[in-house]
Amino acid sequence: MTTAETPAQTAIPMPRIGDPAPAFTAVTTQGTINFPADYKGKWVILFSHPADFTPVCTSEFITFASMQEEFGKYNTELVGLSVDGLYSHIAWLRTIKDKITFRGMSDVEVTFPLIEDITMEVARRYGMIMPGEDSTKAVRGVFVVDPAGIIRTMIYYPLSTGRNFDELLRVIKSLQTADAFGVATPADWRPGEPVIVPTAGSCGVAADRMSGAEEGVECEDWFFCTKQISEEDVEKAIRVD
Repeated sequence: MTTAETPAQTAIPMPRIGDPAPAFTAVTTQGTINFPADYKGKWVILFSHPADFTPVCTSEFITFASMQEEFGKYNTELVGLSVDGLYSHIAWLRTIKDKITFRGMSDVEVTFPLIEDITMEVARRYGMIMPGEDSTKAVRGVFVVDPAGIIRTMIYYPLSTGRNFDELLRVIKSLQTADAFGVATPADWRPGEPVIVPTAGSCGVAADRMSGAEEGVECEDWFFCTKQISEEDVEKAIRVD
């Protein structure tokens, strides 16, 4: 720290994929939470939004709440955050339920926690405050945290762009499939489509794959091999309901 800097001005390193999720205790619309400790054994989508009583955020909360049960089928909890206070959160969520219809969704009650972060402490720990976009509002950050409390995915959207919720659910399924089967998933992958087989660890295995001797594996070249896992097998492995 130089003589011109104060502790408040010192940059907080942004978390990275593979890092433990920064821990915090926070007041929410569902009571106090200790994150990520309270969610051990669960997948979590921790997401930020710029402000209560704003239209893009309203559309997102309606969508998240409407999909909460679907995320739950994959052992995934939702936790929201903005730099607004608790009473603002409560009033906004009540307004959403009582007055707002979006794409045919109405009377939507948000029951997942929404963090009060008026000091921006949590938002700063997670790199959600980006001064080039806005110095007093959080961008639309998304952090997927696994059951061991490790950050597995980070996605950031600007204030003007609402999130793609089909993609967030796809990411959850992809991560869980990769863990369950020891594979990777290609571009635009959906359950039931071929998955990527890790590159062979020896020349012999690679030769077997290329010759078609390794059952169920098809190779375009030594580094690009796939195999089929049925949607039914994927769902059996990753769904909890």
